[in-house]
Amino acid sequence: MEKRKLFKNENKIDYAVILPVFLLCLVGLASLYVASYHDPLKNGNPWSDVFQQLLWYIVGVIAVVVIMHIKPKQLWAMTKYIYAAGLVVMALLVQFYDRGIESATGSKNWFSLGPITLQPSELMKIAMILMLAMVVTRHNANNQVRTLRTDGILIGKMLAVIAPVLLLIVLQDDFGTMLVFLAIFGGIFLMSGISWRIILPVIAVFLVISVGTIALVLTDGGREFLSDIGLFSDYQFARIDSWQDPFHDVQGDSRQVASALMAIGSGGLFGKGFNISEIDVSVRESDMIFSVIGENFGFIGSAFVVLLYFILIYQMIRVCFDTNNEFYSYIATGIIMMILFHVFENVGANIGLLPLTGIPLPFISQGGSALVSNMIGVGLILAMRYQAPNEEPLKQTRR
Repeated sequence: MEKRKLFKNENKIDYAVILPVFLLCLVGLASLYVASYHDPLKNGNPWSDVFQQLLWYIVGVIAVVVIMHIKPKQLWAMTKYIYAAGLVVMALLVQFYDRGIESATGSKNWFSLGPITLQPSELMKIAMILMLAMVVTRHNANNQVRTLRTDGILIGKMLAVIAPVLLLIVLQDDFGTMLVFLAIFGGIFLMSGISWRIILPVIAVFLVISVGTIALVLTDGGREFLSDIGLFSDYQFARIDSWQDPFHDVQGDSRQVASALMAIGSGGLFGKGFNISEIDVSVRESDMIFSVIGENFGFIGSAFVVLLYFILIYQMIRVCFDTNNEFYSYIATGIIMMILFHVFENVGANIGLLPLTGIPLPFISQGGSALVSNMIGVGLILAMRYQAPNEEPLKQTRR
């Protein structure tokens, strides 16, 4: 009780969450400046990209401020409409995707509105997090006594939320984004209170499927099978080959990974210095921006960036434990999993530990859709303290 009293009397704006986000945004602007400055197409003028990214940061900050002022019961009431709207936009994308981006990347997950390109799946991540949090909170409130039967019903409800999203992602041929949605689902699934008698067999099945898929990918016959059933495309097999041997085709498919490894390695302990780029890495303003950090600021600078992410995650977890609102707790779980998986996959791909999937680095990579999605997530975390709910979750959400 005393702890809760102290919590409610604290400053309602959590600067411990804001500070690492602010520093990551500064790193993002500096890294984007370097990447654009050395882009031959920019002719040494990076300010257009930097200014555009700065505008997206401003949009993100506005989103944070607005979301912080949304009361829990208002957010609860809006959740199903946000989720439904997200599905409609994702469905439209199947037909009206940007053909130019699809021909260049193989992905059908971008809208073009004049000079602005948008990736609806980034905002759909937030919509799905909200819907899963709502479903789990409502189910747990209506089933105070947990049994295997009630847990099975909850799993069915959660699958009903993610299934249409995954179907639309498959139609867009975006394997990396699908992995993010699965990571979000997995985090909320583990925290939902489902019995370990169900969770352990599910984990075992997941591991068997994962190992089996890897085994298929490593054989010619397996690749043919995966290609025939539509799970993998040629460009995805090329990325896996580049992950296995980054230097097997440095003038072709593995050029991006090999160049990133050389750039990061050449940075050494302290880096070459700001705005020095001696190794050309394609798409380094977005997917490969960690290679810019490694080359310019070395191991020390790279470790500092990773440390900022860990501080941010820790602060998010701390706020999550301080709240007495179950709905917000599941939202925070989904947001934490989203950001954590993005960091893990992006950094892992840049240093050769994981295959490339086209996942951006949160708050740093160029791109408005991903940035706004992450800022919305931060806004929801900050709202947990700013709103400081005093009522029990269902009294708040059902009224």
